[in-house]
Amino acid sequence: MRSKFTLVLLFLNVALFFFIFKFERGWRTEHASQEARRRVLGAEAANIQSLEIAGPAPAPAVSLVKRGDVWYLTKPFEWPANPIAVRRIITDLLLLDHETSFSVQDLKKNGQSLADYGLEPPALTVTFSSLDPAAPKAADGSVPRPVSLRIGSRTKDGNLLYLLSPDGENVHVVGRSIAESLTQTADQLRSDTLFSIPVFEARFFNLSAAAPTPIRLRRDDNRWSFEAPFQARASKLDTELTINALNGLHVKSFVSAFPPEVGTASPQRITLEGNNRSETLLLFAPVAAPTPPAAGAAPADVEYYARMADTKDRKNEAFFTVVIPRKLKDELDNSQTALRERRLLDFDPRAVTALSLSDATNPGVPELVLQRLDVSAGAPSESTPWQIVRRGQGQGPQTQPADIRTVQHFLDQLAQLSATDFANDAPTKSDLENWGFNRPVRVIVLTLAGAPNVPPATITLRIGVNADRTQSFARVGDGESVSVYRVDPAISDVPVRALDYRDRLLSELPAGAQITGLRLLDAATNAVIFERQISAPLTKDDPQQALLAQLRTLRAARFVEDHYTATVRVAGEEHPWKYQLEMTIALVGGPAAAQAGTTRLSLSERLGGTTQLAGAEEFGAVWELEQPFIDALQPLLYTRDPGPTAPATAPKPAGATEPPATVAAPAAPDAK
Repeated sequence: MRSKFTLVLLFLNVALFFFIFKFERGWRTEHASQEARRRVLGAEAANIQSLEIAGPAPAPAVSLVKRGDVWYLTKPFEWPANPIAVRRIITDLLLLDHETSFSVQDLKKNGQSLADYGLEPPALTVTFSSLDPAAPKAADGSVPRPVSLRIGSRTKDGNLLYLLSPDGENVHVVGRSIAESLTQTADQLRSDTLFSIPVFEARFFNLSAAAPTPIRLRRDDNRWSFEAPFQARASKLDTELTINALNGLHVKSFVSAFPPEVGTASPQRITLEGNNRSETLLLFAPVAAPTPPAAGAAPADVEYYARMADTKDRKNEAFFTVVIPRKLKDELDNSQTALRERRLLDFDPRAVTALSLSDATNPGVPELVLQRLDVSAGAPSESTPWQIVRRGQGQGPQTQPADIRTVQHFLDQLAQLSATDFANDAPTKSDLENWGFNRPVRVIVLTLAGAPNVPPATITLRIGVNADRTQSFARVGDGESVSVYRVDPAISDVPVRALDYRDRLLSELPAGAQITGLRLLDAATNAVIFERQISAPLTKDDPQQALLAQLRTLRAARFVEDHYTATVRVAGEEHPWKYQLEMTIALVGGPAAAQAGTTRLSLSERLGGTTQLAGAEEFGAVWELEQPFIDALQPLLYTRDPGPTAPATAPKPAGATEPPATVAAPAAPDAK
């Protein structure tokens, strides 16, 4: 049964394929042949490069020429053509079909002439050529003849037109849409846009006349920079937004000529240069004097007389007016500052392999050097470790881990450092001295990773302040002609002490270590304030659980001294340490006697709500405790006396709970 069904399906498929190849293919061929026979034009209309449309006098002839990929009007004036209008003409010519046709010889037999159909003289003549006007001639010097179509009067019903074939032998009856596209006026055929060079093509951006000196911006790869009147980085975003705004300008109205007083004025020149072409807008005086805006209202946009400058490709003869948005006009008039890059440093923080900071006003503070580790292992990242490099007298460099977050925050701060104002692009020696650059408060040198076999690059940033330290200034690079920027004064207070960049992590117990005992002593009398032995991990509800968590991962909020001292400075005076905290550490599973150790921390009194100092000879530092550590420590320091401790009891049976810790009441904290 199944084999029969399969044979039936196979037979039907064969029949279907036979039908398609035998009949439908022939129908399609016949249909295409009929379409081709109805076409008025053939291959000569496939690649039209020039057009000329002439009507009865006194209407002027209109000429269109394609240059590259852009169509231009060449008659009655030079101007870029409207691509949509030109595309409509070319499409109508390419798809021009006739409803019917008859030969010119038949007209003569019937006693008629071309004049009876409005074809002699024609109402409209369109002449086109597929030869590129800029292309060289053939080797034999021959030039393809242009193709001409003569369009006559309408048929009696008004829906069709008479058209004489290019060879003059046949009259075609065609739809009237071809006449509608060919009778577009010059104003309809010309584009109302001024610039046609898009942002991605623009290579140079020039301005003159409005500024004291000509301004020229250049694009290199993906960056813009000033070439004149000074060399500086330009804002890529602001520059490209300005070019986009120029591309968005449109002709408001065309005029026959400028008023005499306008024609003699020196225009502002705005030039965009692209790939082997340039376009320049000449901006003359306003059409009407701008009126002052009402109170609280934004200034209105202004209409200007303008024209496009002549180029090597064409002569721009059209005069027109254009409305310039107020924001765009302000940017053009103040381009030296409006288009300037305000970020001082152009670098990727991930590419920095080393940096140094120094204070020229304080020779007693040594230069701070920070280096990124494991740079040779591959491209550095934000998580790559840093180290502090100390260079002492008569000894080699010593290193110390640096805090990654602090260094990264500083690099991000430098990357975002922006000018609040452009102080001077050609400062004198007197200017530099007045702005504190003879002894900069900060000198920052960044070393950037280079390509293989290429020496690393460096960037030097100098920060100066004025005499009363109310303003900060910055310079990037060396040389007397380097621009000076006014910057946020906060950059002049960037710390240069190694302590401020030291790794905040003091110690971190491994997973196999356990804190087995805590003891808090009065540092002056060695009296025990709190003591507890811990034989098992504490629960999350245990009062000392938070303190043990802080001790397992001991961090500093801020370092005060890079060495341990027997006293601590409080409010400018030296005071002895108030408390001593001891914790006993043992490795789980090993001999307790061999593996036990003790860490001792000296503690000050609480100096306000968020400050308490700690120090340890083991870590060689004095630091401020983090707030969670301070909060976890306070119940031990300021708890009330619960009374006498319970007498010692027999050893606990297995599974029994741990007795409460022994706590002695400390003295009340000093009043602050």
